[in-house]
Amino acid sequence: MVTAVHSLPAARAVRVRHLGPNWYAAVMGTSVVGTAGAALPVHLGALRGLCTAVWALASLVLAVLLTARARHWAHHRDQARAHLLDPAMAPFYGCLSMALLAVGGGAVTVGRDWIGTGPAVALDTVLFTAGTAIGLTAAVAVPYLMTVRHRVEPSDATPVWLLPLVAPMVSAALGPLLVPHLPPGQPRETLLLACLALFGVSLLATLLMLPLVFARLITSGPLPLALTPTLFLVLGPLGQSTTALGLIADDAPGVVPAPYARGLDVFAVLYGVPVMGFALLWLVLAAVHVVRARRRGMGFAMTWWAFTFPVGTCVTGAAALARHTGLAGYEALAVGLYAMLVTAWLAASAGTVRGMLSGELLAGPSPAPAAPRPATVRTR
Repeated sequence: MVTAVHSLPAARAVRVRHLGPNWYAAVMGTSVVGTAGAALPVHLGALRGLCTAVWALASLVLAVLLTARARHWAHHRDQARAHLLDPAMAPFYGCLSMALLAVGGGAVTVGRDWIGTGPAVALDTVLFTAGTAIGLTAAVAVPYLMTVRHRVEPSDATPVWLLPLVAPMVSAALGPLLVPHLPPGQPRETLLLACLALFGVSLLATLLMLPLVFARLITSGPLPLALTPTLFLVLGPLGQSTTALGLIADDAPGVVPAPYARGLDVFAVLYGVPVMGFALLWLVLAAVHVVRARRRGMGFAMTWWAFTFPVGTCVTGAAALARHTGLAGYEALAVGLYAMLVTAWLAASAGTVRGMLSGELLAGPSPAPAAPRPATVRTR
Protein backbone atom coordinates (compact mmCIF):
# COMPACT_ATOMS: atom_id res chain seq x y z
CA MET A 1 0.00 0.00 0.00
CA VAL A 2 2.81 2.41 0.93
CA THR A 3 4.60 1.58 -2.31
CA ALA A 4 1.47 2.36 -4.30
CA VAL A 5 1.05 5.74 -2.55
CA HIS A 6 4.68 6.68 -3.19
CA SER A 7 4.34 5.65 -6.83
CA LEU A 8 1.52 8.13 -7.50
CA PRO A 9 3.73 11.25 -7.79
CA ALA A 10 6.12 9.35 -10.01
CA ALA A 11 3.26 8.23 -12.24
CA ARG A 12 2.03 11.81 -12.55
CA ALA A 13 5.54 12.97 -13.40
CA VAL A 14 5.81 10.38 -16.16
CA ARG A 15 2.69 11.82 -17.79
CA VAL A 16 4.45 15.15 -18.40
CA ARG A 17 7.77 13.75 -19.62
CA HIS A 18 6.95 14.53 -23.24
CA LEU A 19 5.06 17.78 -22.52
CA GLY A 20 6.96 20.28 -24.66
CA PRO A 21 6.80 24.09 -24.83
CA ASN A 22 4.67 23.75 -27.98
CA TRP A 23 1.66 23.21 -25.71
CA TYR A 24 1.65 26.93 -24.87
CA ALA A 25 0.28 27.46 -28.37
CA ALA A 26 -3.07 26.23 -27.05
CA VAL A 27 -3.10 29.11 -24.55
CA MET A 28 -2.24 31.61 -27.26
CA GLY A 29 -4.88 30.28 -29.62
CA THR A 30 -7.57 30.25 -26.95
CA SER A 31 -6.79 33.70 -25.54
CA VAL A 32 -6.80 35.38 -28.95
CA VAL A 33 -10.37 34.21 -29.57
CA GLY A 34 -11.41 36.45 -26.69
CA THR A 35 -9.24 39.47 -27.45
CA ALA A 36 -9.89 39.38 -31.20
CA GLY A 37 -13.63 39.15 -30.59
CA ALA A 38 -13.49 42.22 -28.35
CA ALA A 39 -11.58 44.14 -31.05
CA LEU A 40 -14.20 43.54 -33.75
CA PRO A 41 -15.74 46.72 -35.17
CA VAL A 42 -19.21 45.20 -34.72
CA HIS A 43 -20.69 44.71 -31.27
CA LEU A 44 -23.03 41.84 -30.51
CA GLY A 45 -24.79 41.60 -27.18
CA ALA A 46 -23.61 38.16 -26.08
CA LEU A 47 -20.22 38.24 -27.81
CA ARG A 48 -18.39 40.16 -25.09
CA GLY A 49 -19.50 37.75 -22.38
CA LEU A 50 -18.39 34.79 -24.48
CA CYS A 51 -15.03 36.45 -25.12
CA THR A 52 -14.53 36.94 -21.40
CA ALA A 53 -15.38 33.30 -20.75
CA VAL A 54 -12.86 32.18 -23.38
CA TRP A 55 -10.19 34.39 -21.75
CA ALA A 56 -10.96 32.77 -18.39
CA LEU A 57 -10.51 29.35 -19.99
CA ALA A 58 -7.16 30.43 -21.43
CA SER A 59 -6.08 31.67 -18.00
CA LEU A 60 -6.97 28.32 -16.46
CA VAL A 61 -5.11 26.40 -19.17
CA LEU A 62 -2.07 28.64 -18.67
CA ALA A 63 -2.04 27.95 -14.92
CA VAL A 64 -2.28 24.19 -15.53
CA LEU A 65 0.48 24.26 -18.15
CA LEU A 66 2.82 26.34 -16.00
CA THR A 67 2.39 23.81 -13.19
CA ALA A 68 2.90 20.85 -15.52
CA ARG A 69 5.98 22.41 -17.14
CA ALA A 70 7.45 23.15 -13.71
CA ARG A 71 6.99 19.47 -12.88
CA HIS A 72 8.58 18.62 -16.22
CA TRP A 73 11.71 20.62 -15.40
CA ALA A 74 11.83 19.19 -11.88
CA HIS A 75 11.52 15.53 -12.85
CA HIS A 76 12.69 15.37 -16.47
CA ARG A 77 15.55 17.81 -16.86
CA ASP A 78 17.20 15.52 -19.38
CA GLN A 79 14.15 15.78 -21.61
CA ALA A 80 13.94 19.55 -21.08
CA ARG A 81 17.57 19.95 -22.14
CA ALA A 82 16.90 17.71 -25.12
CA HIS A 83 14.11 20.08 -26.16
CA LEU A 84 16.51 23.02 -26.05
CA LEU A 85 19.03 21.15 -28.18
CA ASP A 86 16.41 20.03 -30.69
CA PRO A 87 16.14 22.58 -33.54
CA ALA A 88 12.57 21.45 -34.17
CA MET A 89 11.46 22.06 -30.56
CA ALA A 90 13.65 24.90 -29.23
CA PRO A 91 11.83 27.68 -31.17
CA PHE A 92 8.64 26.82 -29.28
CA TYR A 93 10.12 28.41 -26.16
CA GLY A 94 8.90 31.65 -27.70
CA CYS A 95 5.36 30.37 -27.12
CA LEU A 96 5.80 30.66 -23.34
CA SER A 97 6.35 34.39 -23.71
CA MET A 98 3.39 34.83 -26.05
CA ALA A 99 1.08 32.78 -23.83
CA LEU A 100 1.87 35.02 -20.83
CA LEU A 101 1.43 38.15 -22.93
CA ALA A 102 -1.82 36.96 -24.50
CA VAL A 103 -3.47 36.18 -21.17
CA GLY A 104 -2.18 39.42 -19.66
CA GLY A 105 -3.49 41.51 -22.54
CA GLY A 106 -6.80 39.67 -22.38
CA ALA A 107 -7.13 40.61 -18.72
CA VAL A 108 -7.23 44.32 -19.60
CA THR A 109 -9.25 43.83 -22.77
CA VAL A 110 -12.06 41.57 -21.53
CA GLY A 111 -11.06 40.06 -18.18
CA ARG A 112 -11.69 43.32 -16.35
CA ASP A 113 -15.41 42.72 -16.84
CA TRP A 114 -15.17 39.88 -14.32
CA ILE A 115 -12.20 40.70 -12.09
CA GLY A 116 -12.27 44.51 -12.14
CA THR A 117 -9.96 47.05 -13.75
CA GLY A 118 -7.45 47.25 -10.90
CA PRO A 119 -6.75 43.51 -10.63
CA ALA A 120 -6.74 43.23 -14.43
CA VAL A 121 -4.08 45.93 -14.78
CA ALA A 122 -2.02 44.37 -11.99
CA LEU A 123 -2.21 40.93 -13.62
CA ASP A 124 -1.31 42.34 -17.02
CA THR A 125 1.63 44.24 -15.55
CA VAL A 126 3.10 41.07 -14.09
CA LEU A 127 2.47 38.93 -17.18
CA PHE A 128 3.60 41.64 -19.60
CA THR A 129 6.86 42.14 -17.70
CA ALA A 130 7.57 38.41 -17.46
CA GLY A 131 6.45 37.71 -21.02
CA THR A 132 8.56 40.51 -22.49
CA ALA A 133 11.66 39.43 -20.57
CA ILE A 134 11.22 35.80 -21.63
CA GLY A 135 10.47 36.83 -25.21
CA LEU A 136 13.62 38.94 -25.54
CA THR A 137 15.65 36.13 -23.99
CA ALA A 138 14.21 33.60 -26.43
CA ALA A 139 14.79 35.96 -29.37
CA VAL A 140 18.51 35.90 -28.55
CA ALA A 141 18.98 32.44 -27.03
CA VAL A 142 17.23 30.34 -29.66
CA PRO A 143 19.07 31.83 -32.68
CA TYR A 144 22.29 31.50 -30.66
CA LEU A 145 21.63 27.81 -30.07
CA MET A 146 20.79 27.36 -33.73
CA THR A 147 24.16 28.79 -34.73
CA VAL A 148 26.45 27.13 -32.18
CA ARG A 149 24.72 23.93 -31.02
CA HIS A 150 22.09 22.91 -33.56
CA ARG A 151 23.04 21.46 -36.88
CA VAL A 152 20.53 22.58 -39.48
CA GLU A 153 20.45 22.62 -43.25
CA PRO A 154 18.59 25.05 -45.54
CA SER A 155 16.08 22.27 -46.22
CA ASP A 156 15.28 22.14 -42.47
CA ALA A 157 13.84 25.68 -42.43
CA THR A 158 10.20 25.86 -41.32
CA PRO A 159 7.93 28.71 -40.15
CA VAL A 160 8.48 27.39 -36.60
CA TRP A 161 11.81 29.24 -36.70
CA LEU A 162 9.82 32.49 -36.58
CA LEU A 163 8.28 31.81 -33.16
CA PRO A 164 11.00 33.25 -30.88
CA LEU A 165 11.29 36.27 -33.16
CA VAL A 166 7.57 37.08 -33.08
CA ALA A 167 7.38 37.22 -29.27
CA PRO A 168 8.72 40.82 -29.01
CA MET A 169 6.08 41.88 -31.57
CA VAL A 170 3.36 40.53 -29.26
CA SER A 171 4.82 42.71 -26.51
CA ALA A 172 4.77 45.66 -28.90
CA ALA A 173 1.08 45.04 -29.63
CA LEU A 174 -0.04 44.54 -26.03
CA GLY A 175 2.16 47.07 -24.23
CA PRO A 176 0.03 50.03 -25.37
CA LEU A 177 -2.86 48.62 -23.33
CA LEU A 178 -0.94 49.58 -20.17
CA VAL A 179 0.02 53.08 -21.31
CA PRO A 180 -3.20 54.83 -20.12
CA HIS A 181 -2.74 53.28 -16.67
CA LEU A 182 0.70 54.85 -16.14
CA PRO A 183 1.32 58.36 -14.77
CA PRO A 184 1.30 61.03 -17.50
CA GLY A 185 4.58 62.24 -18.90
CA GLN A 186 7.79 60.25 -19.05
CA PRO A 187 6.36 56.87 -17.91
CA ARG A 188 3.75 56.77 -20.68
CA GLU A 189 6.10 58.01 -23.39
CA THR A 190 8.82 55.60 -22.33
CA LEU A 191 6.54 52.56 -22.53
CA LEU A 192 5.04 53.65 -25.84
CA LEU A 193 8.43 54.18 -27.48
CA ALA A 194 9.68 50.93 -25.93
CA CYS A 195 6.81 49.18 -27.72
CA LEU A 196 7.89 50.85 -30.96
CA ALA A 197 11.43 49.58 -30.34
CA LEU A 198 10.11 46.05 -29.75
CA PHE A 199 8.23 46.39 -33.04
CA GLY A 200 11.54 47.09 -34.76
CA VAL A 201 13.34 44.23 -33.02
CA SER A 202 10.80 41.68 -34.18
CA LEU A 203 10.17 43.10 -37.64
CA LEU A 204 13.82 43.23 -38.69
CA ALA A 205 14.55 39.79 -37.26
CA THR A 206 11.54 38.38 -39.09
CA LEU A 207 12.67 39.95 -42.35
CA LEU A 208 15.96 38.08 -41.96
CA MET A 209 14.32 34.72 -41.25
CA LEU A 210 11.31 34.73 -43.57
CA PRO A 211 13.33 34.48 -46.82
CA LEU A 212 14.88 31.25 -45.52
CA VAL A 213 11.42 29.78 -45.01
CA PHE A 214 10.16 30.79 -48.44
CA ALA A 215 13.36 29.63 -50.15
CA ARG A 216 12.97 26.23 -48.48
CA LEU A 217 9.47 25.87 -49.93
CA ILE A 218 10.63 26.80 -53.40
CA THR A 219 13.78 24.68 -53.48
CA SER A 220 12.78 21.65 -51.38
CA GLY A 221 9.06 21.35 -52.00
CA PRO A 222 6.09 21.22 -49.59
CA LEU A 223 6.55 20.71 -45.87
CA PRO A 224 5.90 17.30 -44.30
CA LEU A 225 2.19 16.73 -43.75
CA ALA A 226 2.25 17.26 -39.98
CA LEU A 227 4.15 20.54 -40.37
CA THR A 228 1.99 21.99 -43.14
CA PRO A 229 -0.27 23.94 -40.70
CA THR A 230 2.81 25.86 -39.52
CA LEU A 231 2.68 27.83 -42.77
CA PHE A 232 0.01 29.88 -41.00
CA LEU A 233 2.66 31.05 -38.51
CA VAL A 234 3.92 33.50 -41.12
CA LEU A 235 0.68 35.44 -40.61
CA GLY A 236 1.69 36.10 -36.99
CA PRO A 237 4.31 38.81 -37.51
CA LEU A 238 2.26 40.33 -40.34
CA GLY A 239 -0.99 40.70 -38.44
CA GLN A 240 0.65 41.45 -35.10
CA SER A 241 2.85 44.22 -36.50
CA THR A 242 -0.18 45.88 -38.08
CA THR A 243 -2.00 45.58 -34.76
CA ALA A 244 0.97 46.97 -32.85
CA LEU A 245 1.28 50.10 -34.99
CA GLY A 246 -2.47 50.68 -34.82
CA LEU A 247 -2.52 50.53 -31.02
CA ILE A 248 0.65 52.62 -30.69
CA ALA A 249 -0.91 55.27 -32.92
CA ASP A 250 -4.12 55.16 -30.85
CA ASP A 251 -2.21 56.03 -27.67
CA ALA A 252 0.24 58.50 -29.23
CA PRO A 253 -1.85 61.72 -28.96
CA GLY A 254 -0.95 63.44 -25.71
CA VAL A 255 1.83 60.94 -24.98
CA VAL A 256 4.42 61.89 -27.63
CA PRO A 257 4.82 65.33 -29.23
CA ALA A 258 2.14 66.22 -31.79
CA PRO A 259 4.23 65.82 -34.98
CA TYR A 260 5.26 62.30 -33.97
CA ALA A 261 1.73 61.38 -32.94
CA ARG A 262 0.44 62.40 -36.36
CA GLY A 263 3.33 60.61 -38.03
CA LEU A 264 2.55 57.39 -36.18
CA ASP A 265 -1.07 57.60 -37.30
CA VAL A 266 0.03 57.95 -40.93
CA PHE A 267 2.65 55.21 -40.54
CA ALA A 268 0.04 52.80 -39.14
CA VAL A 269 -1.93 53.06 -42.40
CA LEU A 270 0.98 53.24 -44.84
CA TYR A 271 2.54 50.16 -43.25
CA GLY A 272 -0.59 48.22 -42.39
CA VAL A 273 -2.38 48.33 -45.76
CA PRO A 274 0.38 46.66 -47.84
CA VAL A 275 1.35 44.25 -45.08
CA MET A 276 -2.22 43.06 -44.63
CA GLY A 277 -2.40 42.68 -48.40
CA PHE A 278 0.59 40.33 -48.29
CA ALA A 279 -0.95 38.55 -45.30
CA LEU A 280 -4.05 37.74 -47.35
CA LEU A 281 -1.86 36.46 -50.18
CA TRP A 282 0.02 34.20 -47.75
CA LEU A 283 -3.26 33.07 -46.17
CA VAL A 284 -4.46 31.77 -49.53
CA LEU A 285 -1.10 30.12 -50.25
CA ALA A 286 -1.04 28.42 -46.84
CA ALA A 287 -4.67 27.30 -47.17
CA VAL A 288 -3.95 25.68 -50.54
CA HIS A 289 -1.02 23.79 -49.02
CA VAL A 290 -3.23 22.61 -46.15
CA VAL A 291 -5.93 21.38 -48.54
CA ARG A 292 -3.26 19.47 -50.46
CA ALA A 293 -1.87 17.96 -47.26
CA ARG A 294 -5.34 17.04 -46.03
CA ARG A 295 -6.05 15.16 -49.25
CA ARG A 296 -2.81 13.25 -48.74
CA GLY A 297 -3.79 12.09 -45.27
CA MET A 298 -2.77 14.88 -42.89
CA GLY A 299 -4.25 14.04 -39.48
CA PHE A 300 -4.53 16.06 -36.30
CA ALA A 301 -1.38 17.20 -34.55
CA MET A 302 -0.59 20.01 -32.12
CA THR A 303 0.55 22.01 -35.15
CA TRP A 304 -3.15 22.64 -35.82
CA TRP A 305 -2.94 25.39 -33.21
CA ALA A 306 -1.01 27.34 -35.86
CA PHE A 307 -4.41 27.95 -37.44
CA THR A 308 -5.51 30.08 -34.48
CA PHE A 309 -3.22 32.75 -33.01
CA PRO A 310 -1.77 33.97 -36.35
CA VAL A 311 -5.26 34.35 -37.82
CA GLY A 312 -6.31 36.15 -34.64
CA THR A 313 -3.54 38.72 -35.15
CA CYS A 314 -4.90 39.36 -38.63
CA VAL A 315 -8.33 39.97 -37.10
CA THR A 316 -6.93 42.62 -34.76
CA GLY A 317 -4.80 44.03 -37.58
CA ALA A 318 -7.82 44.40 -39.86
CA ALA A 319 -9.78 45.97 -36.98
CA ALA A 320 -6.96 48.47 -36.43
CA LEU A 321 -7.01 49.44 -40.11
CA ALA A 322 -10.79 49.78 -39.94
CA ARG A 323 -10.39 52.29 -37.08
CA HIS A 324 -7.69 54.31 -38.84
CA THR A 325 -9.18 54.33 -42.34
CA GLY A 326 -12.92 54.13 -41.65
CA LEU A 327 -13.29 51.66 -44.52
CA ALA A 328 -16.15 49.17 -44.31
CA GLY A 329 -14.04 46.68 -46.26
CA TYR A 330 -11.64 46.24 -43.34
CA GLU A 331 -14.57 45.82 -40.97
CA ALA A 332 -15.93 43.01 -43.14
CA LEU A 333 -12.45 41.49 -43.38
CA ALA A 334 -12.10 41.46 -39.60
CA VAL A 335 -15.46 39.74 -39.18
CA GLY A 336 -14.70 37.16 -41.88
CA LEU A 337 -11.29 36.35 -40.41
CA TYR A 338 -12.83 36.04 -36.95
CA ALA A 339 -15.29 33.45 -38.23
CA MET A 340 -12.31 31.55 -39.63
CA LEU A 341 -10.52 31.88 -36.28
CA VAL A 342 -13.44 30.46 -34.29
CA THR A 343 -13.76 27.53 -36.70
CA ALA A 344 -10.04 26.79 -36.44
CA TRP A 345 -10.16 27.03 -32.63
CA LEU A 346 -13.04 24.57 -32.43
CA ALA A 347 -11.16 22.10 -34.65
CA ALA A 348 -7.88 22.43 -32.74
CA SER A 349 -9.60 22.21 -29.35
CA ALA A 350 -11.60 19.13 -30.32
CA GLY A 351 -8.50 17.39 -31.65
CA THR A 352 -6.52 18.23 -28.52
CA VAL A 353 -9.21 16.95 -26.18
CA ARG A 354 -9.49 13.71 -28.15
CA GLY A 355 -5.73 13.28 -28.17
CA MET A 356 -5.47 13.84 -24.41
CA LEU A 357 -8.28 11.43 -23.62
CA SER A 358 -6.67 8.76 -25.78
CA GLY A 359 -3.23 9.49 -24.37
CA GLU A 360 -1.69 9.93 -27.82
CA LEU A 361 -0.61 13.55 -27.37
CA LEU A 362 1.28 12.91 -24.13
CA ALA A 363 2.86 9.68 -25.29
CA GLY A 364 6.50 9.55 -26.27
CA PRO A 365 7.63 9.16 -29.85
CA SER A 366 7.10 5.68 -31.23
CA PRO A 367 10.29 3.64 -31.40
CA ALA A 368 11.64 2.95 -34.83
CA PRO A 369 10.92 -0.56 -36.06
CA ALA A 370 13.77 -2.96 -35.53
CA ALA A 371 15.77 -3.79 -38.61
CA PRO A 372 15.14 -7.29 -39.88
CA ARG A 373 17.84 -9.79 -39.22
CA PRO A 374 19.93 -10.59 -42.27
CA ALA A 375 18.78 -13.78 -43.93
CA THR A 376 21.06 -16.80 -43.85
CA VAL A 377 21.48 -18.37 -47.23
CA ARG A 378 23.03 -21.76 -47.72
CA THR A 379 25.27 -22.16 -50.71
CA ARG A 380 26.56 -25.26 -52.25
